[in-house]
Amino acid sequence: MTAEFPIEAVRAKFPALERAKPFVYFDNAAGAQLPQNVLDAVARHLLDINVQRGGRYEKSREVDRMIATAREKVAVWLNAGDPSEIAFGMNATSFIRLVSIAIGQTIEPGRNEFVITDLDHDANVATWLALKRAGAAFVWWKMRDDGKLYIEDLLPLLSHKTRLVTCTAVSHALGSLVDVAAVARASHSVGAEMFLDCVHYGPHALIDVQAWDCDYLVCSGYKAFAPHMGFLWGKRSRLLALPTFREEFIPDEPPYKIEAGTFIFENVSGMSAAIDYFEALGRDLGPQSAKQMPRDHIVTAMSAIRSYEQTLSRGLLDILARAGATVYGVHDRTRVAERVPTVCFNLGDKHPAEVVELMAQADIGIRDGHMYAPRLMGRLGLAMDRGAVRVSLVHYNTLDEIDRFGHALRKIAGAA
Repeated sequence: MTAEFPIEAVRAKFPALERAKPFVYFDNAAGAQLPQNVLDAVARHLLDINVQRGGRYEKSREVDRMIATAREKVAVWLNAGDPSEIAFGMNATSFIRLVSIAIGQTIEPGRNEFVITDLDHDANVATWLALKRAGAAFVWWKMRDDGKLYIEDLLPLLSHKTRLVTCTAVSHALGSLVDVAAVARASHSVGAEMFLDCVHYGPHALIDVQAWDCDYLVCSGYKAFAPHMGFLWGKRSRLLALPTFREEFIPDEPPYKIEAGTFIFENVSGMSAAIDYFEALGRDLGPQSAKQMPRDHIVTAMSAIRSYEQTLSRGLLDILARAGATVYGVHDRTRVAERVPTVCFNLGDKHPAEVVELMAQADIGIRDGHMYAPRLMGRLGLAMDRGAVRVSLVHYNTLDEIDRFGHALRKIAGAA
């Protein structure tokens, strides 16, 4: 599958890549570029149906239909059982906070422990720590020195006191994958719920909430080739039980009880189109059969993306090794199946900001800093005011771009 990945055809679907030349987008974890069909969907909404939903006139009814269709498509993308389990909003962080506040109102003294990790983005840590005043206690599931979370380390932390386990599906900083299905099984074995941050996972691999059996999941569009928006998925029974804020005329059922206020409709239209992009890619790559359903095409697309990105990971790790960089997390090229092509590193004693500035002069966009993960920086022994350098690739990046990055890196390191 890797050798057949149609990289040039893929890149042609993303107009920003050609328009930006010679600039290289290697900061995709902070936001990926959009395919043309997503740009078209956003523009069409703003030009043709930029009105409020819920009206009796046709343009408003078209907005209603667009939102309903978007829920159905996101449900297919996630393999959710019911589109009503999808709630749209501003971003993943606001949904994490919404769920945490709701769960905070249900904490019981005998089941008040929350398992959090030192690998996660602080949005999925600080939001839960804020429940301390509601009686929550916290147990830390710590990553090992290879930058990964291991289920064997989680099991001793669980008990009848555990209310919820929360973690990421893949580290936004180190690129380390987490066995989330195993986390859900372990959580449920003690009667706890499992909350999953899937923001960084979306563009890289197949999401399957039924196979994973998590209870809640948050995701955002901006990394998955869609505009800035967020959505929450939850098992319907869990969402029905959440005591959420709603205006009194809003039905006390999902998704309406979750969607406080008006969200950005054109961005939801863009998210819907991004899923069309994945489906079209899978249709181009997979067998042509009348029996193929949209989910089948998405599975094909994500399998191809996953395979191709492992090639990118190997190339990136090889380049960093030759430059003498210190890579945090999984750095063995034979273990790329355990990561995505998002890598944090440092280059000798050079300040991360200096490395990134020099890369910018070479028309390569990467990022430095603490990656919004203070506990992770502490575990890595890195100061918050320095942090690390992060390079983050997606499936429209190429090995040629990695070679160009490597040349610039060696030059910065003084090796060329």
